[in-house]
Amino acid sequence: MPVASADARGDGPPPAVAKARPLPYVQRMSLRPILLHPDPRLRTAARPVGAIDDSLRRLADDMLETMYDAPGIGLAAPQVGQLVRLIVMDCVKAEDEAPRPMVLVNPEITWTSDETGVYEEGCLSIPEHYAEVTRPAEVAVRWTALDGSAQEERFAGLWATCVQHEIDHLDGRLFIDHISAVRRGMITRKMEKLKRDRARGIERA
Repeated sequence: MPVASADARGDGPPPAVAKARPLPYVQRMSLRPILLHPDPRLRTAARPVGAIDDSLRRLADDMLETMYDAPGIGLAAPQVGQLVRLIVMDCVKAEDEAPRPMVLVNPEITWTSDETGVYEEGCLSIPEHYAEVTRPAEVAVRWTALDGSAQEERFAGLWATCVQHEIDHLDGRLFIDHISAVRRGMITRKMEKLKRDRARGIERA
């Protein structure tokens, strides 16, 4: 999910989010290419993570680096071509607040509020396209941390929107699935053209 989509309910301009935030505990990170819609991997349900090993930790570190560089507030493993149930996110917006990078392995929504919220969502896999999406305003999520411990937390506001958006990715869903078929088709056609244009640009280079 890109930072520009973090403007809730149209209440103001998109927040000025820091670019790549330094992560003191992460070393030897690398950027990974983000898949663009349409791509069959973005429509494939991810498999549960079994063992948490060094390769998964490296993937999580690389995803955080990629997310911050984009810049974004959330990223799911299928967006970098890895079909495993892993997401990262950090919805801290203020420059004077410490970042809160989160890594969620096998996240599962266990409760949703009856109250809903509307956010203008976007996606790092669908750049420059945004739409208002209605989702539960609060959710409870259970997941496994990289150290193997069980975690559970209730999220509200932008955090709730972000975690639902990223878990959708793990099930092969995109934010455009929550809007009209007509607009979804229009965005998909524009993305197909963008991918063709980029491919031609690479060929000419």
